[in-house]
Order: sequence, then C-alpha cells, then structure tokens
Amino acid sequence: MNKILLLLIVVLSVFSCKRESELENIIANINTDISIERFDKLFADVSGDDLPKLRKAYPFMFSEKYPDSFWMAKKTDTLQLQLFNEVDKAFVNFDDTESNIESLFNHLKYYFPEFHPPRIITTTNDVDYRNKVIVTDTIAVIALDTYLGNDHEFYLGIPKYLRENLKKEQIIVDLAGEYAKKYIYQSQNKTLLDEMIYFGKQLFFKDAVIPFKTDAERIGYSQEQIDWAVANESYIWRYFVERELLFSTDSKLLGRFINPAPFSKFYLEEVDANSPGRLGQYIGWQIVRAYMNQNDVPLKEMLIKSTEDIFNNSKFKPRK
Repeated sequence: MNKILLLLIVVLSVFSCKRESELENIIANINTDISIERFDKLFADVSGDDLPKLRKAYPFMFSEKYPDSFWMAKKTDTLQLQLFNEVDKAFVNFDDTESNIESLFNHLKYYFPEFHPPRIITTTNDVDYRNKVIVTDTIAVIALDTYLGNDHEFYLGIPKYLRENLKKEQIIVDLAGEYAKKYIYQSQNKTLLDEMIYFGKQLFFKDAVIPFKTDAERIGYSQEQIDWAVANESYIWRYFVERELLFSTDSKLLGRFINPAPFSKFYLEEVDANSPGRLGQYIGWQIVRAYMNQNDVPLKEMLIKSTEDIFNNSKFKPRK
C-alpha cells in the first residue's frame, strides 16, 4: 500500500512539474521587450545648457518649485557625486535585472491581459529605502542607490533587518510587490487574519509572477529564516489559535507579527531570539497557497476574494 501511495505521489509530482514547465514556455513566448532608461546617468552627466531638455523629457522627476540652479547645485553636491559613483560601480551591467523585469512583465501580461509595460526609469533618491520602487500605470521608477548591497557603507545607520534586502537581487521582488498592491482588493483590514491574508495574497502573487525566485527571496528572508518558519509552522499556527489572535483587532499584533521587525514577538525569549519577523505574513501566505490548491480559482479572481472566503475554503493545515 505504501509503495502504491509513493508511486502516486511521484506520478503527480512529475505531471505537475511538466504542466508548470509548459506554462512557463507559453509565458516566455509573450516576449515582452523593455528598455531601461538610466535617468540617474542622464542627470549625473547633464550640463546647464541641456538641463531644460532633460526636465522636458522627464517632468515627473523634477519639482516645478525649484529652478534650474537648484538642480545643478544638487548634481554637484558631494553626497550626490558619491551616490552617482557607487551606483555606477554597482550597476555596470544591467542585463540580468532587465531580463528579470521582462520575465515579470511576461507573467503580468499572461495573468492580466490588460497590462501594458510601463517605462522603466532608474534614479537615485538619497538612500530613501522606504521608497525603493514607485509604480504607476505608465512608469516604474527604481532607486538604484537603495540596492548597492546589504553591507554597503551607505547603509551602516540602517537597522540590520532592514538593510538585508538592500541588494540588486531584490529589485525584481520589490517591483513585483508594488504590482501586487495594484491588483489586490480587500475591504478594510480589521483583524490580524485580515492582515495575514492581505500579505498572503501579495506573496502568492509573487509565486505566480516571479517563479524564478526562491521562497526566501519572495518574502525577503535569509535561507535560515525561511527554514525556521517552515520547521515551526505548526507551533506558530497553534500559538495564534490557542491565544485567539486570528480575529483580534488589537493593533499591537501588527508590530508583533506583520510589520518589518528583527524578530516576531511571541514573548517567549528562546522563540523570539530565533524567529524572523513578519511570521503573520508567512502564515497568511501558506493559507492562500492552501486555498489555491483546494479551489480552481484564477489568480486575478483570488486577489479580490474576501478574507472569510479564502480562510473558510482553504482547509489550511500547517506542516508538522
């Protein structure tokens, strides 16, 4: 009986892998072609005579309340020159990032036929790591000085748990995350479970549109952190259920289990010391995955489902 069960699992696994491979081939043939506009380089090299032309070509990159003299002074500022130099060294070759963005856009076009690739514009933003990527319907702006590598000297004053993802490999993950926000609809989040499902939708969206990234990269964990989350999934779930946290509206729970933090706060010294932050997001991800495994629902439709619908129909059981 065990041999039959094992054989069935192997057959299903092979069939699933073959189907996923066929889907990826279909998506790759969409063949989105993009061009990266290096505004950071254009601004670094612009002369006073050419600045009006640059402002006309990129009006959304300049505030009208500042005259040309302000922008020329800014581009020759010592800090700005350092930023230009460090970005230039880190991004000599943009081919891998460009290829990843094209793949992301292929996936977006497959799942959302109405999607039109925007202009991709790179810039610097004085290391504003809270605004690394900005996306609208027509443009996507990427601040390259927030992706210089998590050990870069510019980031020494930033908490370690935040600077871990200030690396170029995370550009595509952050870009996918911004698009996830545009496609997700969920009524006002009130409970911890609402927040968990909201971020679970974001992470499942990344599963679909950047399948070439690992689970650790999609959630922004190290491999050790994702391994800890997987190994302790049952404990985390039991903690939430036994303490009746899922339907709680206590705003403090966001800081403990949802928002970026060096660790999650179970108020148990040994557990907290080893846990990664945002474990509520991680469990929400597993609930959404369970829901999609149990229900034949298109990605686009799942993203607008209610918390109750997803939770009640997920049949979620944590790994033991």
